[in-house]
Amino acid sequence: MIRYALRVVSLAAALGLWQLLTSRDVDLWLRFSQFPTVTDVAHAFAERLAGPDYWTDLTDSLTRILTGFLLAAVLGVATGVLVARSRLAEDLLGPVLEVVRPVPAIALVPVAILLFPSNEQGIVFITCTAAFFPVLVSTRHAVRALAPTWEEAVRTMGGGRWRVLASVVLPGALPGVFGGLSVGIGVSWICVISAEMISGQYGVGYRTWQDYTVVDYPGVFVGMVTIGVLGWLTSTAVELLGRRLTHWLPRTAYVPAARPRSVRRAGAAASSADTAVPTSAEPEEARDEHLVRD
Repeated sequence: MIRYALRVVSLAAALGLWQLLTSRDVDLWLRFSQFPTVTDVAHAFAERLAGPDYWTDLTDSLTRILTGFLLAAVLGVATGVLVARSRLAEDLLGPVLEVVRPVPAIALVPVAILLFPSNEQGIVFITCTAAFFPVLVSTRHAVRALAPTWEEAVRTMGGGRWRVLASVVLPGALPGVFGGLSVGIGVSWICVISAEMISGQYGVGYRTWQDYTVVDYPGVFVGMVTIGVLGWLTSTAVELLGRRLTHWLPRTAYVPAARPRSVRRAGAAASSADTAVPTSAEPEEARDEHLVRD
């Protein structure tokens, strides 16, 4: 509860500082007099929520994001596993992927306009491309980092290639895969908003750009807040799904540092541990855990 309270206080302090600087028209090096206040943005947000256009934009952006991201997840994982497991696939696909990967997805907007018959398909293509490469790279590195003894154990018990893939490769690479998915969903939001600003019709990015062109700065901040909240919700959903599917992994949690024991108490504990004889009723693992804990 203390940690959640600190987070709320941090957010409230940031909003309070924003309100103070903008309401006082502070102009030092940064020109806060050009910014709308928090209350102006809140009023604009309430007006947008009451109208139908906001929910239409929200639905369009989420549809584009989810469609492109799901395509990128399937293609990225499949290509990453293929490139990591097959030398032939790495030789054929590796050079092309490495040449295309540094190209920003937003730079593909002209290509999407020329290639696809509708802007909607082009925006989904840009979103898919943006998320594809983080998923691909993370999957490839995760598969290559697997311990070879796991695969050898499955093959020793008679497992074939598909058995190794289902029992070793995919489960072992899941943590790395979800790391790439978490990065990919954030990059997808960046690119889909930019694509909507350039070639979209409806959507949060399109509406934000329209507000900027008509000098509706509170509306611009409404779009920015909406994008931030949607990005946070989708990335949190990916992280929770990853934790659910990799529940077998050991988790590290924050534990407050304990007060160091006194030297006398530590010495007494050591001497008692040396003289004590472990009984057969206490398993060896439990004794080791007890020693580590002490």
